[in-house]
Amino acid sequence: MSIGLRRLSNSLVKMAEQINSSAADNTAAGAKRWSFWPSSLRWIPTSTDHIIAAEKRLLSLVRTPYTQEQVNIGSGPPGSKVRWFRSVSNEPRFINTVTFDSKEGSPTLVMVHGYGASQGFFFRNFDALAKHFKVIAIDQLGWGGSSRPDFTCKSTEETENWFIDSFEEWRKAKNLSNFILLGHSFGGYVAAKYALKHPEHVQQLILVGPAGFTSQTEHMSERMTQFRATWKGAVLNHLWESNFTPMKVIRGLGPWGPDLVRKYTNARFTAYSNGDDLTEESSRLLSDYVYHTLAAKPSGELCLKYIFSFGAFAKSPLLYRAPDWKVPTAFIYGHEDWMNYQGAQQARKNMKVPCEIIRVPQAGHFVFMENTSAFHSAVLYACRRFISPQKDDDSLPEGLVSV
Repeated sequence: MSIGLRRLSNSLVKMAEQINSSAADNTAAGAKRWSFWPSSLRWIPTSTDHIIAAEKRLLSLVRTPYTQEQVNIGSGPPGSKVRWFRSVSNEPRFINTVTFDSKEGSPTLVMVHGYGASQGFFFRNFDALAKHFKVIAIDQLGWGGSSRPDFTCKSTEETENWFIDSFEEWRKAKNLSNFILLGHSFGGYVAAKYALKHPEHVQQLILVGPAGFTSQTEHMSERMTQFRATWKGAVLNHLWESNFTPMKVIRGLGPWGPDLVRKYTNARFTAYSNGDDLTEESSRLLSDYVYHTLAAKPSGELCLKYIFSFGAFAKSPLLYRAPDWKVPTAFIYGHEDWMNYQGAQQARKNMKVPCEIIRVPQAGHFVFMENTSAFHSAVLYACRRFISPQKDDDSLPEGLVSV
């Protein structure tokens, strides 16, 4: 669930108490029986077909017509020793993609989801943004309705390339260039790393509550240091390094997993009372969608320990790459976002390209879902030179704060 990585850390112990080895054995056995049993009798009642069907139900709330496709990215990046799938075959892999109708000549906006999420999390934004952009949203490799190859990476570099290179192969297959790239949370980390490696394709970078700017060495608080020295901290750190994820709990709970996800979704996305809460129907469809995307085969989720150390500190911090930035960038944070905008402020000091930092009121880490109208205003403001190049008005929309 694109939950904050620090919140993920704090929740691991509770999750560990909910799941045991017998549940894990049942999960594995249930996975093997998927092809023989109807979903109502499976231990984990989901499948790729369930994911796509849940996606269609959720996107039925969107009024703008769209097309959905599985974009072939091949079996691995050209010349790479790391395949998307541990296999001797050249079995192709696919990126689930939705493209929304737009006016001819509209700038292209590519949207990349965060950790534990998928493109459907942006369902409240597609209509508003499609009025100004050709909106394309993807499920990253190993997430959502995209292919879920075995995760074989063993280092930070390999793991970053898993996401960056698969995105580049997707871009080639779509014949895209000169697009605006928006990434949320972990997706912001991937988007930034991609723009550093392939700046020639990105016109503008929009990082929404991005992960990965701070390093453990320089930014670990005294409180975190003390906590890691406790037995609870040691247990959490061990779980983190063992790649224990919330998804394992959901799979371990089998047919009770959907109820856990429903409770999480209802609690998580009604945290801000600004008149922008989810309706009963949208909450139900989102919960169903989230369950199926999280309970499916583990793949991209296993990236966590290679990208971040316990406490959500990046092992290859973006802050250190600030002098290499070549793409104009806008940061968007909710006022209550657990991601600290001060990391972006520090990075901006060493950037040689235009950089704006915008804070959105009455919103947290899921700013695009919690205060949609203000989020849309922030995106349009960040992209004003592409939408209305003739206008000279640079005034920040009311309610937004520039820092």
